Amino acid sequence: MTEEDVYEALEEVIDPELGLDFVSLGLVYDVAIENEDVYVTFTLTTPACPIGPQVSEQMREFVGDLPGVSAVHPKMVFDPAWSPEMMTEDAKFALGF
Repeated sequence: MTEEDVYEALEEVIDPELGLDFVSLGLVYDVAIENEDVYVTFTLTTPACPIGPQVSEQMREFVGDLPGVSAVHPKMVFDPAWSPEMMTEDAKFALGF
């Protein structure tokens, strides 16, 4: 499993309000692989967003399905704060930025 594999799995995690995936939205800040453990650092569009636990669970599910992964450790951070500039060009276009 590679970082690219992990990012592809994370594209299955969808923000229900915006309808786009966490990778396109720029919400995944970092992926680290240590042996069979995967560490995902991510944020939400706002600190008040209630979907944090749901997102962590989806990350464990989708990344955990990759061959060679024994554990997934999602870590939610709010520094740096997310902004629309972090989105991919496709996501900006889809949301009208």
